[in-house]
Amino acid sequence: MEPTTVLVINGPNLNLLGEREPEIYGSDTLADVEALCRVACEAAGLTLEFRQSNHEGVLIDWVQEGRRGIAGLVINAAGYTHTSVALRDAVSAVTVPRVEVHISDIHAREEFRHHSYLTDVTDHQVIGRGVAGYAEAIQWVATSRD
Repeated sequence: MEPTTVLVINGPNLNLLGEREPEIYGSDTLADVEALCRVACEAAGLTLEFRQSNHEGVLIDWVQEGRRGIAGLVINAAGYTHTSVALRDAVSAVTVPRVEVHISDIHAREEFRHHSYLTDVTDHQVIGRGVAGYAEAIQWVATSRD
């Protein structure tokens, strides 16, 4: 039987969505994002596993645990996008569809945010579409499985 779970992993400070820099990230909370992802998964006939951590090693462990037995990986590595070769290496070992998500347009922000260590090891990127980008990423996973 083909796996049906989409693993959505969120990196550091995303637990502060709705509070931290709402002019950049909007007013939706991480709970709102999870609800949006759940609806998107249900519409696509998939199930959701949704996680967030501020700790790089925990994120790496989750990627490694989920690299088999899932339908796809959606990852918003937040600040680790620009700094973590270790997280990049974990994502590169995933063999199911992988989508990098960023709520803001990282290419229109500070220079240090322009480089992503994940772009070359993910199959698709959704950048600067707000929290709706998560639903777009899940839909991409669903259609890439067909």
